[in-house]
Amino acid sequence: MHARAAIVALAIACSGAGLATACSSDEASTSAPLDVAEGGTGNDAASALPQTCARGARSTEKPATCNGDAALCTRTYDRVVVPMTHNAMSDADEGWTPPNQTHGIARQLADGVRGMMLDLHYYDVEAEANATGHIDDKSAVDQVYLCHGVCALGRTRLLDGLCTITTFLDEHPGEVFSIIFENDVADADTDEVLRASGLADYAYTHPKGAPWPTLRELVDTGKRLVVFLEQNGGSPAYLHRGYTDEMWDTPYSFMNASEFTCALGRGAKANTLFLVNHWLGRPFADIALAREVNTAQVLGDRVAQCTTDAGRAPTFVSVDFYDVGDLFGVVRKANGL
Repeated sequence: MHARAAIVALAIACSGAGLATACSSDEASTSAPLDVAEGGTGNDAASALPQTCARGARSTEKPATCNGDAALCTRTYDRVVVPMTHNAMSDADEGWTPPNQTHGIARQLADGVRGMMLDLHYYDVEAEANATGHIDDKSAVDQVYLCHGVCALGRTRLLDGLCTITTFLDEHPGEVFSIIFENDVADADTDEVLRASGLADYAYTHPKGAPWPTLRELVDTGKRLVVFLEQNGGSPAYLHRGYTDEMWDTPYSFMNASEFTCALGRGAKANTLFLVNHWLGRPFADIALAREVNTAQVLGDRVAQCTTDAGRAPTFVSVDFYDVGDLFGVVRKANGL
């Protein structure tokens, strides 16, 4: 999410003849996500792509648990620690280069991830390149993509990524989910795609300064999605102004574990939500680096230290390669479970 200069440099290198190995050891790595995102056609034919999600029946189950545990139901949203993935859309299984996660969005949800950091960009299908702004003759659905900076290194239509989350919420009525968008697109376009996906129906709107509801209240009202934008936000109101109104975070750029800190990064400590950014980049994410810092000791010690320093547990603990180390164990411990 935050290594753009390095990502751009890699994209330039990848475009040169004979430099494919600088991008990936898998020759198909940059094409795999395109087949998934673009309906398996391999040709970016926007007019042939779905404009909404295909949805089945919603579960009518009355869940006894919230995010997997009954003990969390009585806690307010801001006092539940959530396992989150950084650059959640960028995964090795679907061939993104370089990936931040091993598995895609559906697997992350199935494994227990309940918050995702996702990057939004405009992509021009005809030009096969990032667009600098809204493309007037296209729907938001056909131009807003999940990309890590440069869409040439991996992309998925935002709609297709969100449809996966919609399906999950439809089928799991006791789960509350959070998204932080790094949004290089207009709020109106983000809203349009969220509505097309059906996710906007689940969106909770938090009145600024009001107490947060409990997870049970969110579950019972069906408002089980909370959305934050890094930039702008506020119109419509469910697109919360992340660091302006609601949260603060730690710094996010670290080369070594010894550099980790719980100091203020963005936002203000008076905000009610707290994000711990916990990953290394040299300059890119690497699963070997995640193995170093996602352990129960390193990650657990940092969450404990940040809890002490902040006088409260974090709301979100965000990592690269969530599937290595002990993210879920650390989060359970932080939740007192």
